[in-house]
Amino acid sequence: MDKVTVADGGSVVLAAEPPRRLSYTWHTITPEFVAAFGDEHDFLQKASAERRSTVTFDIEPVGELVRLTVTHDGFDPGSVILGGVSEGWPPTLSSLKTLLETGEPLALG
Repeated sequence: MDKVTVADGGSVVLAAEPPRRLSYTWHTITPEFVAAFGDEHDFLQKASAERRSTVTFDIEPVGELVRLTVTHDGFDPGSVILGGVSEGWPPTLSSLKTLLETGEPLALG
């Protein structure tokens, strides 16, 4: 997958407590986003109609380490976006872990 950048003027930061917590509303389904994952017109229509979900990152000390908890909730019943993010977060977080441990990012896609 090619890298895709999406500017989203509609997202709202709900909580920002550096360095412990960041929470914001999430999702912008744009043509660039859909093109990065395959042009599926049905998905685009359904996803665009869904309300924004909420992503929260919590960082807490655990001895000399830290624990990152990612909570992504607030999905509409039958959400098509939920399926995508459920598949997207694990490789994204795995790449972050690899980057933090080795300094080398894991290639996604």
